[in-house]
Amino acid sequence: MKTICSILLMLSSYLPMEKNAPVAKLDLKKYSGTWYSLYSIPTIFDKGSRETTTKYTLNKDGFYNVLTTYKKPNDEKIYSRNSKMFPSDEGNNGELQAQFIWPIKVDYWIIELAEDYSYVVVGHPDHKFLFIMSRNQTMPKKTHDEIVARCKAKGYEVSKLTAQFKG
Repeated sequence: MKTICSILLMLSSYLPMEKNAPVAKLDLKKYSGTWYSLYSIPTIFDKGSRETTTKYTLNKDGFYNVLTTYKKPNDEKIYSRNSKMFPSDEGNNGELQAQFIWPIKVDYWIIELAEDYSYVVVGHPDHKFLFIMSRNQTMPKKTHDEIVARCKAKGYEVSKLTAQFKG
């Protein structure tokens, strides 16, 4: 039995990884609104932040004005920063680009999206960051665990995920 388990474990390491790719369809209007960043492998801009909330407002030019609010460690003051989010040329898939500093844009891929837009998972083509966001400040543990397992299968270092909200 030990031998069989060892062989299965070894073979599973050769299985192809789940593809890390943006979702095929994104409704830009439905994506608009407020998202709570529940868990993250943060970007350089997000390191050390907590209780991060992001509001996406789709403007008449077809891109998002983004307002991010957050708290720093051991500080109850609310900080904010503005950025922009640009959809792909097709405008209807999960391949977007974030612009925190002009003219630099960073790939921002929506790699998973609940059918009802209740949660979203944002990643990067090179697995540089990961955000699990929700329309609420909490998420059922089962949903969280399933998302994390899928992200791990896509090659993200999920051991680096940090919780953003207490609860």
